[in-house]
Amino acid sequence: MIKAKRVYDPPEPGDGVRVLVDRLWPRGVRREAVDIWMREVAPSDELRRWFSHDPARWEEFEARYWRELDGNPKVEELLELAMRGDVTLLYVARSPHNNAEALKEYLERKLAERRGGPQ
Repeated sequence: MIKAKRVYDPPEPGDGVRVLVDRLWPRGVRREAVDIWMREVAPSDELRRWFSHDPARWEEFEARYWRELDGNPKVEELLELAMRGDVTLLYVARSPHNNAEALKEYLERKLAERRGGPQ
């Protein structure tokens, strides 16, 4: 199972591997709150600035971000983690429209493809 939640939310037993997927380390967060930091899967600075958490740009953001993720070797690491157990993608944004939610959907689609299920 893949989940996404704010890095400031307390860890829970069902989180599994907690993976920070933002490019910058969040202020005030202790290293112990995160198992793995994968800044390489965060959107490019250019894409992040363009999106600016504007809900009207959400669909286009997802499409552009997913293109960036295609071929990213760190995505394969995330997929392997998710195949072994629960993964929680951690993010800083207050908006429900954020890169972790887009990444979660991308990973779920890739996992479904591998398992031969609907996409």
